[in-house]
Amino acid sequence: MLPPIRGLIESSLLEWDGKVSTVVCLQGCNLRCPYCHSHNLISREMPSEVVPLEGILGLLEDRRGWIDGVVVSGGEPAIHPELPEFLAAFKSLGCAVKLDTNGTFPGMLSDLIDMGLVDYVAMDLKAPLEPARYAAAAGVEVDVNAVGRSIEVLRRGRVDYEFRTTVCPTVLSLEDLETMARSIAGARRYVLQQFIPETALRRELRTVKPYAQCDLLAASQKLSGLVRHCQLRGQPSPEPAAAGVGG
Repeated sequence: MLPPIRGLIESSLLEWDGKVSTVVCLQGCNLRCPYCHSHNLISREMPSEVVPLEGILGLLEDRRGWIDGVVVSGGEPAIHPELPEFLAAFKSLGCAVKLDTNGTFPGMLSDLIDMGLVDYVAMDLKAPLEPARYAAAAGVEVDVNAVGRSIEVLRRGRVDYEFRTTVCPTVLSLEDLETMARSIAGARRYVLQQFIPETALRRELRTVKPYAQCDLLAASQKLSGLVRHCQLRGQPSPEPAAAGVGG
């Protein structure tokens, strides 16, 4: 059985910089990040409604030459053992493939790269690589050594990639970002993503004010000395709620 497809965006300019992409969202995740905005995809139970793969392949055939690639996101795609077969279906049409992953499955990530099934990887870096800090950011205990191995898999440069961090004020300080950037020193690309409170998994975070855009921009400029390129992605709500409790 192939991974259950819970969501589909037929065309997007936002999910893969510089490309028009079709976005496929798979059901199921091994983490419970308190600021997650895709919490409808966390459960590993088979959803009542799934998007048929055949329909997506037909869409890509019809739009050949217009869609630049396919983004496979989640949830966490790498929890599915059938992921290589799933990605191969897109590659068989000549599609470029971007994988969104949390980096907790370094073996799967390495295998996908070895098999030529991904062209770009966006890996989340949740917190400094300390077990307690990572568990707080991920909502569950995480093998930080596995995350470290995924970092090294990507830094070998066999495929294009980015590391990315959602900067939630109750989870990360701006000083933490420098520690995290040092753990990926020399990486091609590090993306800071603005926290959006309204859709957070944990209700108490929905009243937390995001960092000011100017502060995140200043942080990204500072981190550019540790990685090859650091950028800010995303905008806060125009009327963020008042700052609330810790996370």
